[in-house]
Amino acid sequence: MRILFVSMHSIHSTRWIENLKNSEHELYWFDISNQGKIDALETVNQISGWKKRKLPYIKGEYWLSKKFPKLYKSLQPYLETTENEAIEKVIQQINPDVVHSFEMHAASYPIVKTMNKYPNIKWLYSCWGNDLFYYQDFPYHKNRIKDVLKRADYLHADCQRDYPIAYNLGFKGTSFEMIPTGGGFKIQELEAYKEPIEQRKIILVKGYHHEFGRALNVIKALERLKDKISRYEVVIFGAHAVVQNYVNKNNLKYKVYGRHDLSHKKILELMGKSLIYIGNNISDGMANTLLEAIIMRAFPIQSNPGNVSAEIIEDGVNGLLINDPENIDSIAALISKAIDNPEMLENASRINEKIAIERLDYNVNQKKIEALYRKLEENSKIEIK
Repeated sequence: MRILFVSMHSIHSTRWIENLKNSEHELYWFDISNQGKIDALETVNQISGWKKRKLPYIKGEYWLSKKFPKLYKSLQPYLETTENEAIEKVIQQINPDVVHSFEMHAASYPIVKTMNKYPNIKWLYSCWGNDLFYYQDFPYHKNRIKDVLKRADYLHADCQRDYPIAYNLGFKGTSFEMIPTGGGFKIQELEAYKEPIEQRKIILVKGYHHEFGRALNVIKALERLKDKISRYEVVIFGAHAVVQNYVNKNNLKYKVYGRHDLSHKKILELMGKSLIYIGNNISDGMANTLLEAIIMRAFPIQSNPGNVSAEIIEDGVNGLLINDPENIDSIAALISKAIDNPEMLENASRINEKIAIERLDYNVNQKKIEALYRKLEENSKIEIK
């Protein structure tokens, strides 16, 4: 089967595609962000460098695209090659059996016009993070989401929460079973990075603070527990500037890594040394960093938008759920509860080790991914007959 993947540069889509590199399928990847080829996908036919100017750059274009995106989109076809134009050319050249787009805004909105022109080509859409749960409440996005879901033939999501949302928004196709965004993890290769629970002294915090992330609320909660956490090292990774500035301004003795300071491998190594991991946001899908914390046996304290984290965390058993990401007092109480209950942390470690092996392992999820495309191929043959 000839598969055309559509995504921005993302470790998650790259890891997913790598699951199929030894399959019999003919694989193509369209770099919708036009950022260049990916070394890890050397066995995949990569399509990049497609964006060409039709007119010389006009001062103020970038500002217009950010401040008035709808207006800019209407002008874009006169200024440069659009995603729709580029992917239509690719479709005409390779004639794919299926187009698989990862994520809604960057990889599905821009190609829906072309996909509507080729109704016989099957479209698989992978729902990520905030795609549906958050943006369904915004009229502009809701209409565009509906346009994609109306055309999409197949749906994959990284959590159970998003399937009924998709159907409520007009999806009428076939849904596949839940699989983590990037597939599974090679757990055995990570064993060397896991320190014994009793030796761990790091409280690890995801430093996102933006439209969705609420890391500052975690940091303020930790400030209130200064004496209680004095024997632990607080480490913040992936920190936005506002987080770094807050730590510096308040002279907090925390180790802070910026947004791109650590590789994915280094983050996993850090998790393997951490006793507690804290991730806090107002909206997300099944957070990949939560899954990574589970795999690395760091006790997770995680926000729970739309009860998504409750799909893998039993509150008070193998983790703790933040049900109000804006409530600093409640977050502090959860951190205090974790520190005061070493037995809970030990038991959670054993439970999460079992969850990792049964649900998050690379081989387990690779089989699911391979089965997904076999089922898609079988469905296509049935429809042809």
